[in-house]
Amino acid sequence: MAGFPKLPPVSPSMDAPLLPALPLAAGLTVTSADEARFVRGPRSYRVRGLARALSAEALRLTVRVSLGERVFVDTLDLYQARGRGGFAKGAAVELGLAEEVIAGDLSALVLGLEPVQEALMRGALKPDAEASEPVLSPADEAAGIALLRDPRLLDRIVSDVEALGVVGEADNALVGYLAMVSRLLAKPLAVLIQSTSAAGKSTLMDGLLSLLPAHERVHYSAMTGQSLFYLGEGDLKHKVLAIAEEEGVRQAAYALKLLQSQGELTIASTGKDPATGKLVTSEYRVEGPVMLMLTTTAIDIDEELLNRCLVLTINESAEQTAAIQARQRQARTLAGLQAKVRGDQVQAAHRAAQALLRPLAVVNPLAEGLRFASDRVRLRRDHAKYLALIDAIALLHQQQRKVQTIEVEGQSVEYIEVIPSDIAMANRLAHAVLGRSLDELPPQTRRLLQALQRWVEGQAAVQAIPPTSVRFTRRELREALGMGDTQLRVHLERLVELEYVALHGGRQGQRAVYALLFGGDAGSDAPQWSGLIGPAGASAPSTEAPSSIIEATASPAPAETSRGSTSTSRGKTPNFAGASRAVRGGVAAGSRGGVSTRSAP
Repeated sequence: MAGFPKLPPVSPSMDAPLLPALPLAAGLTVTSADEARFVRGPRSYRVRGLARALSAEALRLTVRVSLGERVFVDTLDLYQARGRGGFAKGAAVELGLAEEVIAGDLSALVLGLEPVQEALMRGALKPDAEASEPVLSPADEAAGIALLRDPRLLDRIVSDVEALGVVGEADNALVGYLAMVSRLLAKPLAVLIQSTSAAGKSTLMDGLLSLLPAHERVHYSAMTGQSLFYLGEGDLKHKVLAIAEEEGVRQAAYALKLLQSQGELTIASTGKDPATGKLVTSEYRVEGPVMLMLTTTAIDIDEELLNRCLVLTINESAEQTAAIQARQRQARTLAGLQAKVRGDQVQAAHRAAQALLRPLAVVNPLAEGLRFASDRVRLRRDHAKYLALIDAIALLHQQQRKVQTIEVEGQSVEYIEVIPSDIAMANRLAHAVLGRSLDELPPQTRRLLQALQRWVEGQAAVQAIPPTSVRFTRRELREALGMGDTQLRVHLERLVELEYVALHGGRQGQRAVYALLFGGDAGSDAPQWSGLIGPAGASAPSTEAPSSIIEATASPAPAETSRGSTSTSRGKTPNFAGASRAVRGGVAAGSRGGVSTRSAP
């Protein structure tokens, strides 16, 4: 027989080889990671391109068929009938055979290559062997513990990320770091970093990922629709899955959403058993939970995926650009070289710290006293993100907390408790990440919002009800504010459209009745999130000087505000964590002012 002799299967030289027990179809031989041979009677086929055929939706290969001294070669997708038909027609003419013969060979070749492709996909997606959990040296372990026990830990994280070249993104860096810590929770956070091209989203993601040990992260540039299903069962459990561009996961968006919501993936795949020729069903399962981190330049993002993520927006101001350019120039100086060496030490300390973190349970004894906005359905997921953010802050400080044990159904469970300062910091970050700036409002509309808020709060105080429960008509508001009907209607409709005001009725002859949804500070330009209310007594005296970041969550003693005294419609002392506009500090918690928390180290 003219052609190639049958060779024994050879494990391909890839990072993850083919499964050693993989049964191959009769006549099929895998000669390398990229090549296979297939003998069918006197016809011999050579197939190349296996290493690149890692998509379950395509099988694009270069196929050469020979019969004696006659040869035909073409590149085609074996999953496309048109491609197989064209190949069969061309090969039949060249080899002097019937098209049906070549078509039958191609069908057998497809069935034989599918398990090979599947094994290659699973191997290529399997994390590198080098990424296995390392053993920390005593020096690294000491550095990691020292970092986790630092009373200014949150400050350290921000300054360390900035030392790695991420300039002016303190809140984004801190939220991203806490999200990576949440990988150890039962319901981790997901982060989407959004900006225009070249704004620095990849710099932020790469800087954060560099602080994780290699065995704790899985980083891809793109994913196909079913690629997640072919990962090993535990390859993603309690790890960070980072994907460079959101566009690279559009095909895999469904699987990612399931992985985030359900914590695992399961798929049943049907194929032909090469040994028996019978159809068999195989089940593939990938365990979570997994923390998801994406970057994107797109404005129009899958709404369901977006709802599952904390969206971090990169600062694209001219001042930020100037600061980045200054840092780029500094990197070329001697000081920049010294900073790079220190950056390597910073990365080593954080990798050790992350490796030392334990997946402890988190108990929030203050949870019953928390309140969150509830006027929209999507806030159910936002509320879950908020609670997960609190848990991540507590989990990060596990070396500074007492680890307690409880017996549940004969099983010992270790846990740590949330303290008020965790809630204070989560409130501040929630304002920065979940909130939005009033800059989206035209000046006239914003002035109406300010006047409306003052009037509604006055009515709420008289009626002894929450401001969100006050109902009013356009006529009542027109008389109270002294505005013309046309002007009032235009601005009020804009506030309704942007969900600062809710409209009840107003259809089919019904009278339009309105309610104020906005509970923030209409005079503040900082991003703010209405409805964050902390538990009573959520203030903890600090025995040491708190970090500068945490100081921003604490307001000074109650004082007179632009909206009246510190007393509220519900009593003299408000039962929430802080004002939406902290004095000379970051945004803290409750939307109607009051005493905020102060951090304890």
